[in-house]
Amino acid sequence: MALRHAVLAALLDEELSGYQLAKSFGMGVANFWQALPQQVYAELTKLEGEGLIAGREVVQESRPNKRLFQVTAAGMAELERFAAADTKHAFIRDDLLVKIQAAGYVDTESLIAQLTERIAFADTKIEMFDSLLLKMRGERAEEDFLRHGERIGPYLTCLRGLEFERANRAWYERTTMILSERRAPRAER
Repeated sequence: MALRHAVLAALLDEELSGYQLAKSFGMGVANFWQALPQQVYAELTKLEGEGLIAGREVVQESRPNKRLFQVTAAGMAELERFAAADTKHAFIRDDLLVKIQAAGYVDTESLIAQLTERIAFADTKIEMFDSLLLKMRGERAEEDFLRHGERIGPYLTCLRGLEFERANRAWYERTTMILSERRAPRAER
């Protein structure tokens, strides 16, 4: 997947400015695609140049003018092509796992500290996803929204992000406990 497809998908529901789009990559989209603001702005320029999105200038009185972008028919065709193409299987690539692989040979305290940081990060992400999901479904029960909601795609990707962070948190906690327990006997020797 290229950044282009993530940008096109993020523009499906409404026109967004580059700033709004970059902000969405920091929140909801971040669970499956990461991009720096400058990467988002550069991609908007490319997509507009290719005719996959259209931008329009909005005049603002007390602020600088802004450009809003929307997906064109050509952009929808590109998303259709992308959706129909085979996908690659995901895999984990995480520096922390390499460090844990070396557990028993490297500083356990440092590993536990990094795992503790990851637990706090996962807690923040879990809270964010819970909030986003509630905002998307409003007063509806989740099962009702899943059966009859208007735009189900963003909801489903946030559900995936939530489950991903919950699983990460559980693994971080378990690994912290195991490393802590294994460390204790060494100190007694």
